[in-house]
Amino acid sequence: MSKTVDYYHFLISPWSYLAIDRFNSLKERTGITVNYLPIDVGSTFGNMGGLPPAKRHPSRQRFRMDELKRWSSYLNVPMNFTPAHFPVDQTAAAAMVYAASGDDAATLSDAVLTAVWRDEKNISDTDTLVEIANGCGLNGQALLEASASPENQSKLMDVTAKAHELEVFGSPTYSVEGELFWGQDRLDFLERALTA
Repeated sequence: MSKTVDYYHFLISPWSYLAIDRFNSLKERTGITVNYLPIDVGSTFGNMGGLPPAKRHPSRQRFRMDELKRWSSYLNVPMNFTPAHFPVDQTAAAAMVYAASGDDAATLSDAVLTAVWRDEKNISDTDTLVEIANGCGLNGQALLEASASPENQSKLMDVTAKAHELEVFGSPTYSVEGELFWGQDRLDFLERALTA
């Protein structure tokens, strides 16, 4: 029986973007089931002791940029380090990911992250989200309509509250059998836990 990973992430996280290929490869190797669980950025920083990048000390801002450049080069993942549409409200995008299911949620989540960090797309715009979903072979308009349901509209904050109870404080965070792995540079440890 395959294990399940709860994948908590911001849909505007550069670190989640950098992890896409390696996490998808890990999924294929291990046969895990993944629950794609976008969480709210602002309340996560506010409730869990973090600061958004623009409010961090200049030395931390410089180091973040250095690290993004290093990882992008090391992983050979194309990246715009100062995207035109960052930060933006990810609420509509998250509701659409929740409206999707299974592999569709995975596909849309990855596409939204890529739209921000590679393609200069504004994921707070619903027409853009429909276009992104359509580009993945999904029915963007149907997902947008489904995302408007009360359940999908409340899910972002509901899941965020649960994530905070579990002590999730950043993106990406992978949870397996109660153990948390925070950061795209912890995927090796996640795989060891999955294959132990």
